[in-house]
Amino acid sequence: MDELPWLTHADFADRVGETFEVPDAGQSLKLVEATESDVAGGSGPDAVARNQFSLVFSGPLDQALGQGTARLVHPDLGDLLLFLVPLGPDAGAMRYEAAFA
Repeated sequence: MDELPWLTHADFADRVGETFEVPDAGQSLKLVEATESDVAGGSGPDAVARNQFSLVFSGPLDQALGQGTARLVHPDLGDLLLFLVPLGPDAGAMRYEAAFA
């Protein structure tokens, strides 16, 4: 992966319920929420703007990931480097958030 993609809420909105592989941890995470704010975020490549948004994933409790950058792989989106923050357990799964400004 040479250049990080400029991701927006639209890239994930229709993917809630889909699985993202975390090959370095030997597990999968499920996208359970994709929430867009009405607050403007920064501008990316070619001055493309986006609103701030967040993603919430769930994964196995017995293989909890620590806070930090993780490589997630999705069949359509490819390799993604996301900074995940553990939110804690909920309904038998560990939850993680990735926030975008």
